[in-house]
Amino acid sequence: MSVFAKAKASRSARAAWTGVALAGVSALLLSACATGGTPETETGEPAESGDALPIEAGERDLTLKIGTILPQSGTLAFLGPPEEAGVALAAQEINEADLGINLEVVYRDSGDTTTDIATVSVTDLLSQDVSAVVGAASSGVSFTVIDQITAAGVVHFSPANTSPDFTDYDDNGLYFRTAPSDLLQGEVLGNLIAEDGASTLGMLVLNDPYGTGLAGALKETFESAGGEIVAEELFNTGDSNFDAQLSAINAANPDAVAIITFDEAKVVVPALVGSGYPGDQLYFVDGNLSDYSADFAPGLIAGAKGTLPGPKLEDDFRERMLAVDPNLADFSYGPESYDATVLIALAAYAANSTDGADIAEYLRQVSGGSGDGETVTDLAAAFEALAAGEQIDWDGPSGPITLDENGDPTEATIGIYEYGDDNTYARVN
Repeated sequence: MSVFAKAKASRSARAAWTGVALAGVSALLLSACATGGTPETETGEPAESGDALPIEAGERDLTLKIGTILPQSGTLAFLGPPEEAGVALAAQEINEADLGINLEVVYRDSGDTTTDIATVSVTDLLSQDVSAVVGAASSGVSFTVIDQITAAGVVHFSPANTSPDFTDYDDNGLYFRTAPSDLLQGEVLGNLIAEDGASTLGMLVLNDPYGTGLAGALKETFESAGGEIVAEELFNTGDSNFDAQLSAINAANPDAVAIITFDEAKVVVPALVGSGYPGDQLYFVDGNLSDYSADFAPGLIAGAKGTLPGPKLEDDFRERMLAVDPNLADFSYGPESYDATVLIALAAYAANSTDGADIAEYLRQVSGGSGDGETVTDLAAAFEALAAGEQIDWDGPSGPITLDENGDPTEATIGIYEYGDDNTYARVN
């Protein structure tokens, strides 16, 4: 039996999570499939259109410069290549469209929260007069630079930030993301673990806005399903010894363990399984759902599952990303990075301006969150419609998106994945 969870959520409603429903919006709908399988969640339904900003018809002659702060180093470095490839692919296709906007990208490292690399990178990007900054991947890193970026009147757009704390952050209307809040991922993961038959759960949790936010949503959902959290062990970025946390989890003997980490999974997972805990009872999250074929002994985590925001990756988009970076082994958040870049360019085109504040004014509109625009999935067609003065609703490889009044996507899918004997993962829903 599988669970399909659908929740229609506004940004304010998601802040009032109950574990069973999104208060004031709609109850969580559960349906079953006789064939078995795994849960998938979507939030759907565009926000109210509101008053559409005008789009001037006519040709454009814009040069738009954006910067990236994506992880070239640190505990999320495995996400850097697909995210940078998504940005590069968008820039390439926008420029090839040759419709009056030229996109320049300056790539910089975000590092992680143990370094000050992101601050240095942002300072450099702002000195180059970028209109927008794409990144960071880590919610914790984004919180260290969001004020610096938005105070400069520059759009801050992350393809991978999932901390619920961004929802109500005072960002001067300049922060956006194409990744859904972890209230949604936590809901899906909690239901998955309960559906798989676990009644007790242990959690190893990164002590930062991402880790604690996701753990809180997971805990709420799992307990609402009748489960019990028997161990909740925290660690900090930069920690290298996890003996105390793993001993506490083993002592609690949970039916399942959720590993809410980044790259630390390469250390904690072999240690936990080596101590006797079954590898097929582990659950991974977007921060560590990765190819471990070169890191773990064959079969170490065969049967383990994990969650990752985003629809199933289409073969055409995969091939286009590989054309940009033939060495890609992971595609996580590549579609979200592509769409973040495209939306920034579409908003600049709609505003006929490269000013950050002007771009921000149009971002929700071109995403379909307002304006009642026609759905468009072809890049050239999107720019051509704007040049004709028409409203658009961009739906890209990461899904419909539909940004709400504060920059959160109101439509998203959480995929379920399972590891095989080679310690690589495949989508199973």
